[in-house]
Amino acid sequence: MAASAAAPGGGALPSGDVFFLDAFAARQWDDPNYSGTRLSCDKAAFVRTVHELYAAGGCALVDGYAPFCKHLFVPNFVGAAVGSLRITPANRHLLRSAYTRRRPEELAVLTRWFPEAVVAPVPAAAHLDIILYSREQLVQEHEDMPSKAGAPLPPAPWGIISIKAQAEDFETPMAPITVMRNALGREQGGSGVPLDRAAYEASVAYWQEHAAIVAGEEPSGE
Repeated sequence: MAASAAAPGGGALPSGDVFFLDAFAARQWDDPNYSGTRLSCDKAAFVRTVHELYAAGGCALVDGYAPFCKHLFVPNFVGAAVGSLRITPANRHLLRSAYTRRRPEELAVLTRWFPEAVVAPVPAAAHLDIILYSREQLVQEHEDMPSKAGAPLPPAPWGIISIKAQAEDFETPMAPITVMRNALGREQGGSGVPLDRAAYEASVAYWQEHAAIVAGEEPSGE
C-alpha cells in the first residue's frame, strides 16, 4: 500500500515498500514549463501501478549510469505523449532557445526546445523509462543543495526522479548538459559522477537530432 511523504513545497508525495516519488519528478505533474514528459494522472495511482508491475515481474531493475541509478522500463500505462521529437527539415524552424535553470542555485545553461503548441498533436509513447536513484544518493544530494531538501525522505530504497515517455524500451542518452552538470558535483545540482567522454559523445549525437517538448512559454531548466 502506498504511503505519503511531504514534498518541499508542503504537498504529500506517494511512496510504497520499494519506490517513492521524489519531488524532482513531481515537477512533471506540477510545472507547466517542464522540459520533456509531462504527466496528468494521479501521482499515488502512478506509484501504486509501478509497484504492481514490479511485484508481478512485469519489469526489473536495469543498471543506469552509476551504481545508485537504476531504470524500470514499462508499457506506457498512462497514455503520456513522447517528451521529445526528432529534428527534421520540416520542423527545425520551430525550435526555440534560451538560457534557463532548474533552481536558483544552478548555473543557467543554453537550452533548445519545441513549444508543444506548434508541434501538436504530439504522438503517444510506447514505453516509460522510470529513472530511479537510491535513497542514500538522494539524501546526499539534499544535503549538498538545500533547495532540494524538504521533509525526511520515506524509507523505501528507490526514489523515482524522472519519467521519460519514449518509443524505445531501453535507455536513451541524457542531455549533454546533464552529463556535464553531474560532473560538476552535487553542490551544482549534479550527482557527482565524473564525466565519461564516450557517454558524453553519445549524448551529443542523440540530442543533435532531437529536442524536448515544452508546454509553457519557456522551460524551467533543460
